[in-house]
Amino acid sequence: MKNIGVIGAGTMGIGIAQVAAQNWNNVVLVDTNQEVLDKAKAQLEKTLLKLVEKQKISQEDSNKILSLIEFTTNYDALKNADLVIEAIVENITVKHTVFSQIESIVSPKCILASNTSSLSIASISSVLKYPERMLGIHFFNPAPLMALVEIIPGVRTSNELTVEAKSIIDSWKKKTVLVKDTPGFIVNRVARPFYGEALRIYEEGIADFATIDWAITHFGGFKMGPFTLMDYIGNDINYTVTETVFEAFYFDPRFKPSFTQKRHKEAGLLGRKTGKGYYDYQENAIAISPKEDVQLGEKIFNRILAMLINEAYDALFMQVASREDIDTAMKFGVNYPKGLLEWSDEIGVENVLNTLISLFEEYGEDRYRPNPLLKRKVRELQMGN
Repeated sequence: MKNIGVIGAGTMGIGIAQVAAQNWNNVVLVDTNQEVLDKAKAQLEKTLLKLVEKQKISQEDSNKILSLIEFTTNYDALKNADLVIEAIVENITVKHTVFSQIESIVSPKCILASNTSSLSIASISSVLKYPERMLGIHFFNPAPLMALVEIIPGVRTSNELTVEAKSIIDSWKKKTVLVKDTPGFIVNRVARPFYGEALRIYEEGIADFATIDWAITHFGGFKMGPFTLMDYIGNDINYTVTETVFEAFYFDPRFKPSFTQKRHKEAGLLGRKTGKGYYDYQENAIAISPKEDVQLGEKIFNRILAMLINEAYDALFMQVASREDIDTAMKFGVNYPKGLLEWSDEIGVENVLNTLISLFEEYGEDRYRPNPLLKRKVRELQMGN
């Protein structure tokens, strides 16, 4: 049993606390706002009740899980923690303030971690006296249900600490992947074309939202098309992630945000949470039917898939993660039907490269440039034949 600290009682914080407690660790959940803590506790009680009703856990286990979590506004309660995971607002100044305070409370052996999805671990840890004790532990929402956790050592993180932190999260029955401290890590980087290229296809007038979504789900076996998924995530959140990655990559055109999504965000058409996004979710709304043209659908799917595979190859080329971890991340972090690198072997890397070359020649834009590693692999295959 470990003593786990979680900072921030929002959706991610309470989810991480639940995962830790369900694996029989003592948990201290800290938030400076008592009202937020009270809501988090009520939400957790409701969640556990549903699990009991569905016979996923016993009433005894539910009581035990709740008893393992201490809800407090006092940071001093973290003094005996073995691992502290921060899950607060994505603001570097706020994180610096919190980690400076936490380091003075916890023991020298305590691992400090951030659940950040967009900020660099090197930057967050720069305020610490001992930055080698910190790394990223990035859960996906909802944390109790999503299997993937990205483990992100910073440039100063000790190797021993990385191994220890990964071992703890592995013991929580999560699928961990090791990732270099680069913008978007694996999932939020590699997934950008799923949204960006779909938006581009729409903006070119090739197909409407429903037809693009149909192409992706019908031919690719994805559970949701890009526009349905963006409405589910929220156009404000999805746009901000794209914009953050774009800026972090020094405005690389591969990650260029879309004016269509920006206008939806500005207009308050955020998706399900506002009742309207790319689709209308209000009562009595008329559903839009896709144009089920097989030739058009295959063209749309192949274009988006080629862009996704190209991005996965770039992550491998730049040694962001291993081939296995890149595929694992996309399967378990965003529920892709297959790993993208595995998918490229299945459909033929030559076909992927030809699609990209065709797009690059047509548009002359760097967003379509084929990755060198992809080109090398095709060359090797051709030489082997």
